[in-house]
Amino acid sequence: MIKIEKVFIVEDEPTLQFFYEKVLTISGFELAGIASNGKEAVDMFKSFSNKPKVILMDQRMPEMSGIEASKFILQIDNRVKIIFISADTNAKEEALSIGAFLFIAKPFTINKLIGAVNRAIESYVI
Repeated sequence: MIKIEKVFIVEDEPTLQFFYEKVLTISGFELAGIASNGKEAVDMFKSFSNKPKVILMDQRMPEMSGIEASKFILQIDNRVKIIFISADTNAKEEALSIGAFLFIAKPFTINKLIGAVNRAIESYVI
């Protein structure tokens, strides 16, 4: 039996939430949930009984940035693979230094996104 992996979306822009959801589900992934800001992401991640292996994380969001949220989430589970997707390339170095798995600059291709999610899942340590 093939296990369907869950991906958690953290993005404040509704059109991108919709886009990520469609691309991920069409590509065979399950959605763990969608958070619209960093604070909501941390609260939701804490509440997941079955933690997702991959998080798609935006940087610029209201209430708490992607960097701040990632720090909290990685304290809860340092195995989770966080893929930053942001137009704010200034955040790349900091995101990777705090433990993000990858940084994808906007704009990007669907193939790049799905390839990144697959690599993140392959590198996840149980």
